[in-house]
Amino acid sequence: MQTEFAVVGGGLVGMAIAHGLLRLGRQVTVFDEGDAAFRASRGNFGLVWVQGKGADMPDYARWTRRSAALWPVFAQTLRDRTGIGVELSQTGGIDIFLSEDEAERGVARLSKLRKALGGDYPFEYLGHNALKQLVPEIGSTVTGATLCPEDGHVNPLYLLRALYAAVLDSGGQVINGEPVRKIEYTGAGFVVTNGETWPAQKVVLCAGLGNAHLAPMVGLSAPVKPVRGQVMICERVVPFLNYPSVQIRQVGEGAVQIGDSKEDVGLDDGTTSEVLAGIARRAVRTYPLLRDVRMVRSWGSLRVMSPDGYPVYDRSRSCPGASLVTCHSGVTLAAIHSMVLAGWIAGDAHPELVEGFSAERFEFQPAV
Repeated sequence: MQTEFAVVGGGLVGMAIAHGLLRLGRQVTVFDEGDAAFRASRGNFGLVWVQGKGADMPDYARWTRRSAALWPVFAQTLRDRTGIGVELSQTGGIDIFLSEDEAERGVARLSKLRKALGGDYPFEYLGHNALKQLVPEIGSTVTGATLCPEDGHVNPLYLLRALYAAVLDSGGQVINGEPVRKIEYTGAGFVVTNGETWPAQKVVLCAGLGNAHLAPMVGLSAPVKPVRGQVMICERVVPFLNYPSVQIRQVGEGAVQIGDSKEDVGLDDGTTSEVLAGIARRAVRTYPLLRDVRMVRSWGSLRVMSPDGYPVYDRSRSCPGASLVTCHSGVTLAAIHSMVLAGWIAGDAHPELVEGFSAERFEFQPAV
């Protein structure tokens, strides 16, 4: 029952880290809570998104762009190992504006980020007519959109399935059904308790919202909170949308996914007719053809948000061998988590930028 790495959390973050550690030849056991957990990995929007990320932290923009660039190789690695395709498409993405004020704010945000990155940040603004040439189905009240060629999307359920298959095929072990309730540092390693006790040389916390409770057990801090997003899925329609946005995308089999709400409601992952109606109204203004399309299902899911919205990556000083990985962009960052960050966790590499994502940054923020 001894393992080298105990990865706590079987979502996209944990499985990407486990996959990366196994590719480095490490022994890995993943501890997954089971279906009672809040499943952000099964309720997200599936975007591989660069546009606007890191508006207040340019290093996060660099980190995100690096992950997006790694995605084609990452997806092919998973397909080669498992035979599972994840429906990766990186033809670009659009952020759609329904007013001049929205457009001005959006362009200003990306222009500021471009300046902070020394001019190296690809995007362009398309007015209504130019956007209509690209996406003929837009509505008459759409003002325009920003287009970023590095954006894309995947099927997040296929991604999770492929990661599980790759981890198991590479000799990893997955323990399902019980949450990890206790982690003890023994001085020579760790004991992980989830109803049973499991000795491990090292521990990686990837438990999403559960990290807030677990991190202090190994001398770390995970100041994360839930932010709910509601999503609806419409019936399959003829393909019309080659460019995803943060509000609407068309998935591989033709269904349309609509979302982008943000609600501070604690651990309530339900849905409300008021929010879903607002999402639907904006979607119909954006693409009028959706007016008569039937909704098939909807759900709420909890994002894992730090105080500034950016990832937290840490290694414990008081309990050497314990690491923390938490973020709300588990799809976008899956490639860099597996192909880069896992090496840092294993001690085989020290990538640029990673130190800036420590939770220590919150200790020096001035009080508001």
